[in-house]
Amino acid sequence: MRVALYPGTFDPITIGHVDIIRRATALVDKLVIGVAINRDKGPMFSLEERVAMIEAECVKLSEQTGTEIVAHPFENLLIDCARDVGAQIIVRGLRAVADFEYEYQMVGMNRALDSSIETVFLMAEARHQAIASKLVKEIARLGGDVSKFVTPSVDEALQRRLSE
Repeated sequence: MRVALYPGTFDPITIGHVDIIRRATALVDKLVIGVAINRDKGPMFSLEERVAMIEAECVKLSEQTGTEIVAHPFENLLIDCARDVGAQIIVRGLRAVADFEYEYQMVGMNRALDSSIETVFLMAEARHQAIASKLVKEIARLGGDVSKFVTPSVDEALQRRLSE
């Protein structure tokens, strides 16, 4: 069974993330969405909320593709998380050249820690390349329309959170 890990904070999950997830399902039998617990970033949504959003967004995708998709919270090293879930592949999404420089360093470090786990880069579709969770949250906080960047259910969750 080919298992891949797609890690991120997903705060919130965007249509760019969903696009990478959809395309990654063509490569593996099981895709684990690693939801990073990153206390330093001060997420807008709790871990439980982010996991629930991912699960809700991936149900139909899993049914359509026949690929098992599961959300898995983690707070340890990425390479250790990959081992924990039995992943042979780490999937990373790239939006721009700046992403590649950071990811290139991470791949080198991960290969030094465990050379048996490959990293695969998937380029974001051109129409999704500018989408970043950080920017989505900023636009939403300032009253902008983010419906082009997230699914309707995530848009609703953002609006609810900002009205609290």
